[in-house]
Order: sequence, then C-alpha cells, then structure tokens
Amino acid sequence: MTDWSEKKLAVWAMTPNAAELAQRVKDAWPGVDLFFSSKLKIDGADAEFTSFSRTLGEAWSQYDGHYFIMATGIVVRVIANLMEDKTKDPAVICGDEAGHFVISLVSGHIGGANELARELASILDAQPVITTSTDVNHAPSIDVIASDHGLHIENKRAIKHVSMAYIKGQALPMHDPYNLVKPHIPRELIEEPAMFTPTRSGVFVDYEVRDLPGLVLVLRPKCLVAGIGCRRGVSKQELEAHVREVFKAQGLSIHSLARIVSVDLKADEPGLLQLAEDLDVPIHFYSTDELDQVKMVPNPSPLVDKHIGVKSVCEAAAILATGRRNLITPKQASKTATVAIAAMPFT
Repeated sequence: MTDWSEKKLAVWAMTPNAAELAQRVKDAWPGVDLFFSSKLKIDGADAEFTSFSRTLGEAWSQYDGHYFIMATGIVVRVIANLMEDKTKDPAVICGDEAGHFVISLVSGHIGGANELARELASILDAQPVITTSTDVNHAPSIDVIASDHGLHIENKRAIKHVSMAYIKGQALPMHDPYNLVKPHIPRELIEEPAMFTPTRSGVFVDYEVRDLPGLVLVLRPKCLVAGIGCRRGVSKQELEAHVREVFKAQGLSIHSLARIVSVDLKADEPGLLQLAEDLDVPIHFYSTDELDQVKMVPNPSPLVDKHIGVKSVCEAAAILATGRRNLITPKQASKTATVAIAAMPFT
C-alpha cells in the first residue's frame, strides 16, 4: 500500500475554488507542490504556469502522482501524449472544484492512483471514484500484489487474463514456492498442483526461467545477488555480456537480480559502477578483511590470493551477502570477469 504523504505529488488548479482545495491538500501534506495558473494571481503556489500543456509535459515524470482539480476532459486531452506504460506512468487523479468527487483516472493499481484517490477524498471529505474491475468486484488485484511485494512483472499483457479469471471467481494454477503471492489470494482461487496449459492463464512466481504458455503471468522476486570480480579497466559492455550469459546459461531471470557485490578495491571501477546503474540495482563493496571471513569457497583462486590476499572475490562476496548455503551458481569465468550468483533467503 502506498503512503502518499511520503511521495511526490503535484496538484494543479486553474480557478480560485480549485486553488482553495489544493491548499487544503498541502495543509495535510506539506510536501505537495501546487501548480496554479498565472491568471489566478493567488499566493501559495509553488509554481505558476502560463501554458498548462507545456508545464505539465516538463513535470509529468518528475512526480509520483498528479491531482488535477478541473474537468476530466481537459486532463484527458493533455495527458494523452504523455502516457507511456501502466507500470511506469504516474498516478493521475481528477476532481471537481467543489470537492465532491475524487476520480482515479490513470495507473489505479501499480501507480497507486486508487489509493491516492481514497486518501485525497478523506482529506477533502469527498467521494472517491474507483472504476477498476477488480476493485469494484472485490477481487484480488494481482498487479497491486506484485507491486507491493517488489515483484517484477515480466509479461504485463497477462495481467488482464489473471484479473478476469479472479473477477469471475475462477481458480488458476499458481507456482509460488516461496509463498510471496499465495497468502494474498483467496484459497479457493488457487489451483494446485500448478499445471499450466496453453489455453488457460496462471501465475508463476520464481527466479527460474521456464518455458511457459503466454497467458501465464510471470512475476520475478528480486532476490538474486551477483558477486563479481573483474580485471582493472574492463568495460561495462563486457561485464554485462558475461553476467547475462551466466544468468541465461543457469536458467535464471536477470529481472530477479537484486544487488551486485564485489571487493572494495573495485569501488572506483567505472565499468562495474555503470553496470549497476544500467541494471538499476544497488552495488555493495566488501573489504578484503570481510571477504577473508569466508574460509570455504567452491573455487578458491591462488592468483587472487596472491594479488589481494583473499582466496575469492565473486563467490565470497555472494556468500557474505546471502549466507553460506545460498550460493546457487559457483564462479563462472570469462577472460575479464568472474560471476557467482546466490539467492537471498525469504525468511
């Protein structure tokens, strides 16, 4: 569930009444930014706009959500060319300037617009308007569950098939060995054992890559840690190619990568730092003293021991990050890098 008091929210107003409502929101959530039409000549705005469409275009992706206190039609016309993807677009809320209704318009689930509409309605003593099918039918919202638990949605088109089945009260096969999703789905909607067929939808929650029918929704837990050792000056492209090759060869999803770990002697390695940035994962560096605490690794290296005083970088770092028993892929070497993969425990 999204705590919108901690998120970046922009509130847009073109009339005095709308500006008054906007100020009430800011009184409740001081971190909100108020955008007022320059024609209003009213104090309190964090920014003023002369061109609504141009200013919104510049601010669109800078906020987690936008609350427009104006006619829905105006908003629809302006945001039409800004929307990209339901998993990336900010939450969009519309409301009348009398403060009667707060309407969840875009990104109701993953973007949190439904929850934002409810919270704004509570602040303004208004009626939230939620139109997403799973909500009005009191069915589980699989995309919300995935988002709330940090699961990567690998095939977004399958969401509608799962949602429709749940709306109809139909049980679906579910592979979820770590019980990340099952506790949030009514038992009568889970079919076990999980036997997937080409004609039915289902839910697959795992870091392992399998050949699944297209209707099956694939959710990837962020639980894999890549320990990496590399030569000085190795390029980001070489590192990424090797990492992806290892993941593919081992039947692991790169979308489950949660962290990269290495030795602190590589803390200034441009290729390694760029790799973490491009893969959008944090990177952590262990000191040689910390790595030396891991006394047993599958593939100790006398050469590494000679140069930096420890028997392993990639395996030792992966083990340090996850625990000794969680190494699932021992050292895989290329000409310029080594990679080991471990899984973080779920308990």
